[in-house]
Amino acid sequence: MKNNSRIVLCFSLILLIPLYFLKAKLADLSDQYHAGTYLIDWLSSNEPQRHRWAAYKGHEQDKVIVMARLEEEPVQWVQEELPDWRRAIYIVNPSKATAADDNQLKTPINKGHESMAYLTYLIDHYDRLPSTIAFIHAHRSGFLRAWHVDAPLHDNVAALQSLQLDFVQRNGYVNLRCNWNPGCKSKHRYNGHVTEQVWTDIFEGTSTPPLNATAVNTAKTVGDNTYPQKFLRFPSEVGAACCAQFAISRDQARQRPREDYIKIRQWVIDTDLSDAASGRVMEYLWHVIFGKDAVYCPDAEVCYCQVYGQC
Repeated sequence: MKNNSRIVLCFSLILLIPLYFLKAKLADLSDQYHAGTYLIDWLSSNEPQRHRWAAYKGHEQDKVIVMARLEEEPVQWVQEELPDWRRAIYIVNPSKATAADDNQLKTPINKGHESMAYLTYLIDHYDRLPSTIAFIHAHRSGFLRAWHVDAPLHDNVAALQSLQLDFVQRNGYVNLRCNWNPGCKSKHRYNGHVTEQVWTDIFEGTSTPPLNATAVNTAKTVGDNTYPQKFLRFPSEVGAACCAQFAISRDQARQRPREDYIKIRQWVIDTDLSDAASGRVMEYLWHVIFGKDAVYCPDAEVCYCQVYGQC
């Protein structure tokens, strides 16, 4: 009888332990994808008021959407749904005809995912930047494709319509994702993509490194301006909510000289890391590039209130 009980216990453990880990994994995915909220919004999507989020009612400023796209990706939704935004949409894999068309925006190389377009825009438009610059992906929405968009139905249109432009101006940089999963949870902050060597290669010698940098008494002159030089201390943790969609103010962008963006873009071009790997590095460094500390994880409820007016 005792042997039978032990066998039953062993089989029970064999069954229950995987189920426990499966449940934990499913709960984590549900949180990451906002699955329950998405389902509710999807079931309500035929109602006249499709989106729960109210549009921004503050002062309208000059603003631009910067985007990287594959030539085959449809992006007409930007002009149709967000006509009050200017557009700078870069094709990263241009055909021969597109490459020869001077009216089409192209990146120097197809590498680093969206970062090549983002940096190219800042370099090429540095002297004529609008007040607000939103860097977003080419896909509009979708449960699987755009899961990282926090807005109802993971819709970038709803996100940008609700974006609190006055807060972008006050804060300088805002991540368009407030959900901490992935990127901000404690287990995510040891970031394997951002190594000490990568950190040093990207930031050493730049003019406005992160807040936890150790300064030395030296300077760099660019044109008529002199910028402090700092050598950087590699942080023990790097954390920010994924996934390379954010907005910045013109003033924040100009906290760095154009030469910094040129240097960072050159790192993307020259690195031996793959397209995906170099893009992932940049994904977890945008907040640092634009003046935030190595771990930038505002409380989610506060973030939704400040960034989207969902208080």
